[in-house]
Amino acid sequence: MRRFVEQNCERGALDYPSWLRTEERLREHAAAFLGGRPDDVALVKNTSEGLSVIAGGLDWREGDALVCCGGDFPSNLLPWHHLVPDFVDVREAPFSLDDPEGAICAALDDSVRLLTVSSVRYDTGVRLDLARLGRACRDCGALLVVDAIQHVGALPLDVGAVEVDFVVAGSHKWLLAPEGLAIFWSRPEARDRLNPVLSGWRMWPDMFDFDRADWRVPENARRFEPGTPNMAGIHGLEAALALLLQFDAGRRAEALLARTGTLIEGLDGIAGVDVVTPAAPERRAGIVSFRLRDGRTDPDAVVRGLAGRGIHVARRGTALRLSPNFYTPEAQLTRTLEAIDELLA
Repeated sequence: MRRFVEQNCERGALDYPSWLRTEERLREHAAAFLGGRPDDVALVKNTSEGLSVIAGGLDWREGDALVCCGGDFPSNLLPWHHLVPDFVDVREAPFSLDDPEGAICAALDDSVRLLTVSSVRYDTGVRLDLARLGRACRDCGALLVVDAIQHVGALPLDVGAVEVDFVVAGSHKWLLAPEGLAIFWSRPEARDRLNPVLSGWRMWPDMFDFDRADWRVPENARRFEPGTPNMAGIHGLEAALALLLQFDAGRRAEALLARTGTLIEGLDGIAGVDVVTPAAPERRAGIVSFRLRDGRTDPDAVVRGLAGRGIHVARRGTALRLSPNFYTPEAQLTRTLEAIDELLA
């Protein structure tokens, strides 16, 4: 990405053909990451834009309903409240730590056209059973939309193995790339139900045919890419995915879950801490959230105290969030647990 920016400063767009080759490699890498086809991958600015394209473009009808999850990240709530027609019944299903899929499925019926979920919750780190939700959506004829920004890159997500219709994931978290880009995957049958909300010269594979007479929307996912993209971000994400694809996805997942398991076990042994993230491997990914039990310790003071020790955590509501990756040294996990114990003591 640094080389691209330097060359762009020196040469402008003279290297555009090579940029396009990098862009195509990125589609191929993204498709490999999701178990899909490059033609089904679009490159959008961020997760919010991808979800907004769905909310504003679906062929909604009178009597339709959609289901989202209460307490979800705003990116997966606001588009459904702001961009769908007023006649759509927007239902927020309560999120249950004990049986999240059961609470979500209870809100589904034959009027629901779409269910949207975050496959890994940003606050609690709970991972949903997408296969179960996909079956429930097929039973009632609903589309399944997945905000996978906390999933893709952390753990495998195979769109051929679960019945999902749309997957959106920003580049700047587990995909290890800079901000300003997102992968937007769509199943062709579901994609055909979206009316374009954006249009521009670059949405066709033969984008340089400026004299075209046929302006029909293209069949592939390029229809969601109207204009000049974040080419610097494309170079960054292509490099990041090329690196991640060098490691077996199963081994990456195993290493990550071992690290989150170490944190959960260690936090359980610290007085005054309640772990929010479930211990079961099938219920967690790369996020471990915990709360301070006694109410006497200021969570922000803990965040500052850890930052002073070179350990960075995020506060999400009343919880603190740790996010190791598959390559995080075990010694860092031990040092983090010791620092939390010391601060609370």
